[in-house]
Amino acid sequence: MVRLIMNIHHLELFYFVAKFEGITAAVRKMPYGIQQPAVSGQLIQLEEKLGVRLFNRRPFALTPAGEEMYDFIYPFFSRLGDLEEKLRGEEGRRLRLAATGSALRSHLPDVLERLKEEEPQLRLSLQEVAPSEVHGLITSQQVDVAIGVLGGKLSEGLKSEVLLKIPCVLWVPAESKAKCWQEFLMKDPNSKNGMIGKEALIGLPAHEVLQQLFQREFDRRDVNWPTSVEVNSTDLVRDFVLRGFGLGIGVFIPGLQPPKGVKPLPMKGFPPLVIGAMYQGRPKEVVKDFLRISKEHSKGLT
Repeated sequence: MVRLIMNIHHLELFYFVAKFEGITAAVRKMPYGIQQPAVSGQLIQLEEKLGVRLFNRRPFALTPAGEEMYDFIYPFFSRLGDLEEKLRGEEGRRLRLAATGSALRSHLPDVLERLKEEEPQLRLSLQEVAPSEVHGLITSQQVDVAIGVLGGKLSEGLKSEVLLKIPCVLWVPAESKAKCWQEFLMKDPNSKNGMIGKEALIGLPAHEVLQQLFQREFDRRDVNWPTSVEVNSTDLVRDFVLRGFGLGIGVFIPGLQPPKGVKPLPMKGFPPLVIGAMYQGRPKEVVKDFLRISKEHSKGLT
């Protein structure tokens, strides 16, 4: 038994021709551009494949086979517009967002609360991720927008908007009498003009943007201060400073109180860590609204 497989596009063309009662009228009223000869040619292919004539050209009239075909495909094609509108509406109210744990817990709830006020039917999908995972989630289209550290060149197709510039700090025990981070340096005996850290340094993995920022500045200032304790988040950096493992690199986020037992020393002269929103392609409306509210929130922090 031979199974007949019809081209869905040919069926769609036939639907429009039957609906508007002729090829010329269908070409004028179809929701996308296509030339009349192309429509005629593809409908001839459909008729040849079926082995029946579906309609008379002049004057236009459906044949019995054409009537049967039109009645069969009408429920599907006539409802596609409604389905598209429904899906676009539901998807348009959905925001898939990825951010670090500290961002999700600290500032994003305020931003999302305002967004919810503007869009009562907002649907949220939130992911807590490590900074190094942000780019992959965006490029694979698993999220609509991600909040993370901006540094270096973005992958092709990605776009970013700066939200906040955060000052770098050195986390030290709260009881420390030091007034600046340079007090924890001493002359490096192996270098003519270089300095070396007196205390163990707690930092992030070498691939993290913040760690690279610190290392570049240390190199520029001829400071030899390698990481002695490596952890995978700035929250853990502070925790290990509190437990006496050493001093920690980090940032001071505006609007947040530092944990008890530690305090930040400003790293004067160090460039700030740039936090931004990353997305791909043309953002949908809910993403645009999220970006607008995030920028307004960031201005309030600074």
